[in-house]
Parts: sequence; structure tokens; C-alpha cells
Amino acid sequence: MSVAQAKPRVRRNNESNRREELLRASARLFRERGFDGATIRDISSAAGMHSGSPFYHFKTKQDILVAVMEQGLAEGLRRLQEAAASPTPPRRRFVRMVRAQIGTILEDGNDFIPVLLYEWRSLTETNRRRIVALNDRYDALWQPVIDELKREGHMPGDPRLVRLLIMGAVNWTGRWFRPDGRFSLDEIAEATARLFLREA
Repeated sequence: MSVAQAKPRVRRNNESNRREELLRASARLFRERGFDGATIRDISSAAGMHSGSPFYHFKTKQDILVAVMEQGLAEGLRRLQEAAASPTPPRRRFVRMVRAQIGTILEDGNDFIPVLLYEWRSLTETNRRRIVALNDRYDALWQPVIDELKREGHMPGDPRLVRLLIMGAVNWTGRWFRPDGRFSLDEIAEATARLFLREA
């Protein structure tokens, strides 16, 4: 391969890496300061860019917010699909899914889903519809295992309501969890599962 042929690929890789760095910096600042509190200058500085550089990748700060949420949903969807596809009994699969969701919210560097949860109102109406469509796919992964647990007598109550309550409980961990606290993420996942499951 000639040098001339290699350059465009290197440039594309660099641009992809810079975009990734920009999204991670944006997610962290949106989580820490809120969408309104994080300026483009703040984001540029955190990403090691010149103040106008983010606009090379995105037209507006709102576009950055949408990209952060989409990235969080894509990563969460990937992890949840892996857990849901585990060839284990439904009870264990459910624990794995809860753990995947908790990890997506709380593990170091995972600021994307918390931004989705807490900056939802900052989206324009059009962008909100766009994110809802992705979020529906995310939520739908939970329903088959919950329905299976219901059929086996392990999950009391209406399956759809149970799913909403589970998501509410798990997502709220982002508000109170501390890395130096009493409980590990695995312990929280197990405790959450026990809260919703019962013996057949």
C-alpha cells in the first residue's frame, strides 16, 4: 500500500477516535454539570480540543447530547443482549441482565445512560421521539425473561408493571451508589433480583 493510500484511512481512524473522546468528555460533563451547565468551551477543554473543534463533528450542543444518549443505548443494548442470550435458567439470566444494566449505569466511564436518564427533558421534541424509538428496543429485551419468570411462578404481579418497576429501581442506583460504599455492583444486582423474585 502506498503512503497516499494509507493517509485517508489514518485520518478516518483519528477522526473516529477524536469523536469518541469528545462524546466521553461530553457525557462526563453532562452528568456532572447538566446539559445547560456544560458549555462547548468546557467540553472542548475536557476533550483536549480547540473551542470550535466540536462543531467539526456536530452542528450543535443538542446534537452532542443526542449522540451521547445514542451511544449509551447502543452500549447498553449490546451488554443486555449478551446477558439475555445467556444459556442459563431464567432466574440466573434475570440476575445477569440486572447486573448488565447496573454496570452500564455505574461502572467507571459509563456516563452515557445516566445522561439519558437525567437529561431527558433537555432534548427537543423531535430528538426525544428519536431516542424513544431506541429506548423501546432496549426495554423490550426485558419482557421475554420477565414473562418466562411469570409463567414459572417466580415473578408476581403484572409483567409489564414489574418491568417498569425493575427499570425504575435499577436506574435509580445512579443517584445513590458510591464506589467506596458498602455494596459491590454484584451484590446490588443479586439483592435487586431477590427483591423481585419469589420461590415457585
